[in-house]
Amino acid sequence: MIFRQLFDSETSTYTYLLARRAGGEAVIIDPVLGATDMYIKLINELGLKLVFAMDTHTHADHITALGTLRDKTACVTIMGEQTRAECVSHGVTDGEKIDVDGLVLQALFTPGHTNESYSFVMPDRIFTGDVLLYRSTGRTDFQGGDAHKSWDSIMNRLFKLPDDTLVYAAHDYKGWTVSSIAEEKKHNPRLIGRTEQQYVELMNNLKLPNPRLMDIAVPANLACGKN
Repeated sequence: MIFRQLFDSETSTYTYLLARRAGGEAVIIDPVLGATDMYIKLINELGLKLVFAMDTHTHADHITALGTLRDKTACVTIMGEQTRAECVSHGVTDGEKIDVDGLVLQALFTPGHTNESYSFVMPDRIFTGDVLLYRSTGRTDFQGGDAHKSWDSIMNRLFKLPDDTLVYAAHDYKGWTVSSIAEEKKHNPRLIGRTEQQYVELMNNLKLPNPRLMDIAVPANLACGKN
């Protein structure tokens, strides 16, 4: 399998490129508009054909490359069916499987950070977007976020996966690149030793500033980055 983890330093965003084989079809997850040329260069160098570009949710901290990648590669753009971004080609449903040349990702509805957040699961790894971060969890105070739903998505969906499942998040601000379900169960300070109500109280009182690009990114991303 071809697997590349790409990092946008301006927005601390991780983008993931996957393909089953060299010269085959590929999928990209959470692409950033400003890095579009880099993605296309890498795809061409690896001899891949981009067939799917997916966002885990409507990002508030960067502008997505979904629309531009669709224009440049004729790929299918994907988000969860609950999204308000009507520009996407296909809205996936919970449990739906996305087959990329034999490489299968299963859509898992994991609301909480936003009300339309999805994770994408493979046999050995999961791409969690902003729902579960490395030793942290995604904020729940805008875009339909809900701390109770965040707790439910993490505890009753993500943490039901095998312990050795690798966790790949959409962001990190401290230098982490990968984790696992077992690690987050044992060491995530927002979760360990807390009840659901304690977690909700913590999340509802974070008092974080809005993302710097929120007023620009959200409207643009509802237009697949083309606004």
